[in-house]
Amino acid sequence: MNKNIVLIARKLGLHDWQVENTIRLLDDGATIPFISRYRKEMTGSLDEVQLLHIKDEYERLKELDARRESVIKSIEEQEKMTPELLQKIEAALTMSELEDVYLPFRPKRSTRATIAKEKGLEPLAEIIFRQQEKDPSHKAEEFLNDEVPTTEDALAGSCDIIAEWINEDENARKKLRYLFEKEAVLYSKVVKGKEAEGIKFSDYYNWSEPLKKCPSHRLLAMRRGEDEGFLKLYIEPAEENALDILNTLFIKGNNESSELVKSAIRDSWKRLLSSSMETEFRNISREKADEEAIRVFADNLRQLLLSSPLGEKNVLAIDPGFRTGCKIVCLDRQGNLLHNETIYPHPPQNQTAMSVKKLLTLVNAYKIEAIAIGNGTASRETEEFIKYCRFENDIKVFVVSEAGASIYSASKVARDEFPDYDVTVRGSVSIGRRLMDPLAELVKLDPKSIGVGQYQHDVDQQKLQNSLDEVVMSCVNAVGVEVNTASSHLLTYVSGLGPQLAQNIVDYRAENGPFKSRKELLKVKRMGAKAFEQSAGFLRIRNAENPLDSSAVHPESYHVVEKMAKDIGCDVRELMNNDSRRKEINLEKYITPVTGLPTLQDIMEELTKPGRDPRSRIKEFSFADVHEMEDLVPGMVIPGIVTNVTKFGAFVDIGIKQDGLVHISNLSKTYVQDPSTVVKLHQHVMVKVISVDLERKRIQLSMKDVDQKNK
Repeated sequence: MNKNIVLIARKLGLHDWQVENTIRLLDDGATIPFISRYRKEMTGSLDEVQLLHIKDEYERLKELDARRESVIKSIEEQEKMTPELLQKIEAALTMSELEDVYLPFRPKRSTRATIAKEKGLEPLAEIIFRQQEKDPSHKAEEFLNDEVPTTEDALAGSCDIIAEWINEDENARKKLRYLFEKEAVLYSKVVKGKEAEGIKFSDYYNWSEPLKKCPSHRLLAMRRGEDEGFLKLYIEPAEENALDILNTLFIKGNNESSELVKSAIRDSWKRLLSSSMETEFRNISREKADEEAIRVFADNLRQLLLSSPLGEKNVLAIDPGFRTGCKIVCLDRQGNLLHNETIYPHPPQNQTAMSVKKLLTLVNAYKIEAIAIGNGTASRETEEFIKYCRFENDIKVFVVSEAGASIYSASKVARDEFPDYDVTVRGSVSIGRRLMDPLAELVKLDPKSIGVGQYQHDVDQQKLQNSLDEVVMSCVNAVGVEVNTASSHLLTYVSGLGPQLAQNIVDYRAENGPFKSRKELLKVKRMGAKAFEQSAGFLRIRNAENPLDSSAVHPESYHVVEKMAKDIGCDVRELMNNDSRRKEINLEKYITPVTGLPTLQDIMEELTKPGRDPRSRIKEFSFADVHEMEDLVPGMVIPGIVTNVTKFGAFVDIGIKQDGLVHISNLSKTYVQDPSTVVKLHQHVMVKVISVDLERKRIQLSMKDVDQKNK
């Protein structure tokens, strides 16, 4: 068995066969959503998180193995490979361990040590390093030449060589690495002369704390300050502790040679080891902070994409504004644009009566069932205006986040969808569609523009993109996609498709009309058996002749459902619609080497609620009668909507232009380690105003001692 499989299984606490089968499926082109949903027997019902951990570890070990091969090749080319060295290289489990082994053999640029070796001082360095020579100055006279004119030069060169040996010593680096892990302190200082310009980083002008305790958001803030040229960061443990470790390792006597080695140790620490270790731990801490920030962003994005949809309703959407007016669009139940125009209910025009008349006419003409209002400029005023109108029917009103809508409006995706309309109309359409189906609309945006992250522009952008793509794919496949109405952009994220196949599906639909069955998907250009296998279960065809085509039951399992129906004397449709008939099924009877109990249980659950959207129902929400920061009074308890969750707390929209912060310490009476365990994105909450800083535009809120039942 591949040693990497064993390593991954041990690290993640899984069985070898679970890891082996998962890797085989991944190597065969299967996606995480497909494996999680339709290959439970092969993985032991591992969920998407566990599968992603296997994938990440597998990729890390492949990268390590590639570097290992490169190291072996380099040392063999130097003709310095030994069986013992090869064994060490093969045993290295991390990149840092491998690089420590390789360090003495790494091709070097000219250093003080290499120059000293070229002058013939390496034998003297070996004599001094053994610390048996009591008079090294006298011994050094044997090594004098034109390039080494004095004993002082000879001893100095020898110490340079010893310092490099100490720097390259695998055991020394291992022990110092442990010291850094346990005791390293992160220091932050202001760059001289930048005090005024970098005032937003003033909290970190003279800051220090143990590196291992520094939370990701604080490290990211300091890193940004350093990147912008206002802060200088450095990481180090107490120097005396580092020197104690090195002295214990390398001092073997009490004579002049030992004193020279002690001097070389100090030089090695100051000039080589401390900076090398600092660089390593800068990178390690950066990676950890990035991972944490990416995880926070990914969690928020998942919650946002899985926000409650209104569903198929006729919607009137408004992009509010004062001087430029409110842009209105009317959308049918599929989100198609039926009408657009502009009204001016606010200053400076104040065409209130005319705006009411237009609005009532549109609501009646297009049988509007809900109104979506963007939450940007003039949002509260527009909401008040809508409440002033007297509609004939009960029209539900929702305030919708505009984050990223302007970016979508100017994008190629929007131009392709609405080539004959300007950005204002496209923005209003996006607001309305976000209400109807947040997932279908938000996948058109670069997730980084949605504004639910924490220092997302400071982290490793490739890792961030990979993580967010995985989240989008996970969400799209968890909900399922109606193949006859989905945009090519939404279809792109369906397991096994991608941009080209997604576009081919849309082109086929345009040319041949709606798909009548999942089987018809095989007629799409480039839709091979593998792509069909990966995607079919996540694609829905409403009102298809075969009712299973609208469910999450995979076509590969249709024969199982058909046999169940036949065995109890009914058809598939009746089996899906009749709970009492389903209770007649004994799942044990249908277990095969390929189809196990987990898959059969999934099938029965899907037959009970075929194609059901897993997202919760949307709720209406009303802000309190506050419109400006000046309206807020400490002690006031008001409703709000969570707009962003970070490691240090949650931001809450309370109906004014500035979100308030519920710091992690004010989320609950009990200790909170992670805010995401207490609040979720778009959650309706009740908050108490603690303080209002008008000058800095900061609002401090609390959820402690606040009854959340009335939110």
